[in-house]
Amino acid sequence: MQTGEGPHAAPHPVAETVRAQGDAPAFIEVQFPVSKLSKECYKERKAGSGQTLNPLGKWWGRKPLVLVRAILLGLLMPATDDPAADREAFLAALTMDDDGMLRRFAGQASPADLAPFCTPRERAEYFVSENGKLSWRPGLSAADREHLKRRAFLRMGYDDRLRFCLRPEEVDGPSEAAWERINRHLGTTARNLPDLVRQLGERRFGHVPRVGDAFCGGGSVPFEAARLGCEAYASDLNPVAVLLTWGALALTGGGPEVVERVRAAQRRVFEDVRRQVEAWGIERNEEGWVADAYLYCHEVRDPLTGWWVPLAPTWVISRKRRVVAKLVPDPVTKRFAIEIHEGVSEAELRRAEEDGTWASGVRCPVDRDGNWLPPAQRQVTSAEQLRGRTGLRPWENDDLVPRPDDVFQERLYCIRWIDPQTGERFYRAPTAADLAREQRVLELVRARFAEWQDKGYLPSARIEPGYNTDQPVRERGWTHWHHLFNPRQLLLHGLLAERAAQEAGLEAAALLLMLGRVANWNSRLSLWNRDHEKIDQTFLNQALNTLVDYACRAMGNLETAFCARLAVAPVAGPYHVQPADARAVEWEADIWITDPGYGDNVNYHELSEFFLAWYEKRLPQLFPGWYADSKRALAVKGEGETFRLALAECYRNLARRMPDDGYQVVLFVHQDPEMWVDLSLVLWAAGLQVTAAWTVLTETPRGIRSGNYVQGTVLLVLRKRQGDRRGELVDLYPEIRAEVERQLETMLALDPKDDPNFGDADYQLAAYAAALRVLTSYSAIGDIDVERELRRPRRQGEVTPIGRIIEQAVRIATDYLVPDGLERTVWRQLSPEERLYLKGIEIEAHGEAREGAYQEFARTYGARDFRSLLASRSANRARLKTPSEFGNRELRPIGQSGFGGTLLRHVLFAIYRTASDPEQDPRPARQYLRQEVPDYWQARQTIIALLQYLGTKPVGLAHWQPDVQAARRLKAVVEADTL
Repeated sequence: MQTGEGPHAAPHPVAETVRAQGDAPAFIEVQFPVSKLSKECYKERKAGSGQTLNPLGKWWGRKPLVLVRAILLGLLMPATDDPAADREAFLAALTMDDDGMLRRFAGQASPADLAPFCTPRERAEYFVSENGKLSWRPGLSAADREHLKRRAFLRMGYDDRLRFCLRPEEVDGPSEAAWERINRHLGTTARNLPDLVRQLGERRFGHVPRVGDAFCGGGSVPFEAARLGCEAYASDLNPVAVLLTWGALALTGGGPEVVERVRAAQRRVFEDVRRQVEAWGIERNEEGWVADAYLYCHEVRDPLTGWWVPLAPTWVISRKRRVVAKLVPDPVTKRFAIEIHEGVSEAELRRAEEDGTWASGVRCPVDRDGNWLPPAQRQVTSAEQLRGRTGLRPWENDDLVPRPDDVFQERLYCIRWIDPQTGERFYRAPTAADLAREQRVLELVRARFAEWQDKGYLPSARIEPGYNTDQPVRERGWTHWHHLFNPRQLLLHGLLAERAAQEAGLEAAALLLMLGRVANWNSRLSLWNRDHEKIDQTFLNQALNTLVDYACRAMGNLETAFCARLAVAPVAGPYHVQPADARAVEWEADIWITDPGYGDNVNYHELSEFFLAWYEKRLPQLFPGWYADSKRALAVKGEGETFRLALAECYRNLARRMPDDGYQVVLFVHQDPEMWVDLSLVLWAAGLQVTAAWTVLTETPRGIRSGNYVQGTVLLVLRKRQGDRRGELVDLYPEIRAEVERQLETMLALDPKDDPNFGDADYQLAAYAAALRVLTSYSAIGDIDVERELRRPRRQGEVTPIGRIIEQAVRIATDYLVPDGLERTVWRQLSPEERLYLKGIEIEAHGEAREGAYQEFARTYGARDFRSLLASRSANRARLKTPSEFGNRELRPIGQSGFGGTLLRHVLFAIYRTASDPEQDPRPARQYLRQEVPDYWQARQTIIALLQYLGTKPVGLAHWQPDVQAARRLKAVVEADTL
């Protein structure tokens, strides 16, 4: 086990009795400002490489540090009988109140930014306009400017403020005045967050809180816990995750002296290797230019034409600088020369775009005789046809480049050079001298290959079969991890690894992480970004995607990867780090915060082997006792009963490793109600009881895979189940109804209308949580055998007893949560499809645009075909059809099944008729309702209520405006209607 310790805050007496609040509910069990936290998480994610832990290396799904900080403070701060004051103290501690945001205000706001939040008098006094552009009025002092900035900033909403704010972790906590307010409310005497955490921890647990994460991944939880002064424990089955977590705590958290030591080691190693590369002359041409990037493509013989075709989806190299590659056919050799042209015309740029030779297969641009074919006439030979029945030849260990008879050959087609005298960049096709340098690189690698593999400077491991790892084997024949790197990459990486091995101690371990960064940013899977003229990382997504063309970094271009600038963020508490199976962890924690990767289908154990191949031999040398195996056989993965059993074992063990007054928080992605059933069983079997659940958005749109995927992370707050409560299923339903309604009433009472904390999904989630809270409070329910349910395979679509409990909770919530603007009596008359449509308008008005949200509510209401209600299903642009977009399609007599036969659908048609009438006369639409709606006069008040809702709720949606006006006109004539 690797341990470390940060400086502790000086001891401070705690006046309150130790453990006096051990049984009191925590703040997070009563309320949690999910809206503000979601916005803070988004801001942190948008920082990209500027995020505190990102420079250490790649991991998938690191949770935002601000979220971890909020969870810990939310667990330690008690809930009192003054929830508004509790919230104020909580937000102040996170610097998310007015005072804290002013501390975070960087001041980089222009007059144009400020003007919308200034009064007319202020705009006239402080700004002048020149050619339509606002600027500060001459003669204003710096103090005057700052004064106005402060006033305008405080008038902004939370979203606008965040544009100009630092992240909470980038400021030194709350102000002195804020500490006075926090201490007054909490009865503490803290002056910094670690001191507050210590005092609250001693009050609740009797000592400084011990926080553990047995699925530590990228290290967010233990790092932030140690930064807050907790004693932190981190483990993961995967040694790559553990190394990254160690780096977070020991390097980033080690303080400025440690970061400076690492920086000096990075520079020593990098410069030594750069001198060697320069001495060999393998990256400098005859003009004295230095190579920056090498662009390669695969080349295959097209079976339809017999031509050797270089492959690329497009032959545009830079759209901004108009650089293209041009294929020049040679009928004698049936090959293409490749010319590089800079500054081409718009027409030539379009032609290079269209002349791509790969689109899920080879598109040869010429016929057998070498005649150029229009793009529409080019036939495609699929990748499967190229590979043939028996597949590709499996590469052997000493294969560094394709053999002459391999299907996929490899070709250098462009080099980006830099003139060191001017800094100017040039794109050129490789010359004979360049190709000779390529051969020299291959010879240098071959001369060192066996020794470097033996010493662990280059990977030697085979690629094991798996969902992700089968791809490079199947699509390219690559059987070993080093096959994912070309000779130049292997040479540069091997030189860095060899030189880094001469360093010792903490620096040597830090450089191993940097080698992992280099591998990620420089492989045969690194995409050339044609829009920004840069080389992207291997793991742009969660897969090992083989490419038909890729980019390779020259030595100078590796500097940002190897010499990454680590953030300085000192930890304040001791920490313990080790690779371990969560089922075998022996450490005791007051709080376990875990993200087991449930529901997001990332094969961490497979993908991490890409990095482990580079760490395999060095890792046990640097960390005695650690293993260098991904432990695939033990990984908690898959689905169904095997997965449920493995996860239940993990959480049983963690429950044993916490005190009776301890907490667990489980983080997971909310995607499928079936997940809730499985998770309910897992937590129930582990002896844990749910006390609260919240959803926080943690991903930026770029982080979402293509399609409509949920962006949120669900936080389940749990305690140990106490006592031996037993009951019957029939007894649970009244209790669940009461608990769901109590939960919703509490949230509605806490939610400020002007700045809501909760969204539609949060209220629905509350129903799940309330059901789990009741369910997990029982030791036994009827004849449900939890062990049997864990082990039992489940048929597709099968509804289990637990599933019925959760469905009942959601139905209760849907009856309770009537859209704002509708009467409960009207709501209860509506069919599932009608409810879905009206609720959909409300969530659309709130800015929701995920198809998954509509799908979730459709499942909740029991609506069968929600997609027929949607005008768009594009990712994050889903929306409902307006009345005019429905028109008269699928309209059926009232009473027939489906949405077309509902009262609401006929009201929508009447709105459409009004909106499309040349005179916009609502009377023909009223006559339609009289004729088509049975018992029109009895239904008239419901029709009026629906028209009132449709004439007000979507008023802020631009595409609804003609129909909103039509609904208002129609409502007026229906209200005035008489017999």
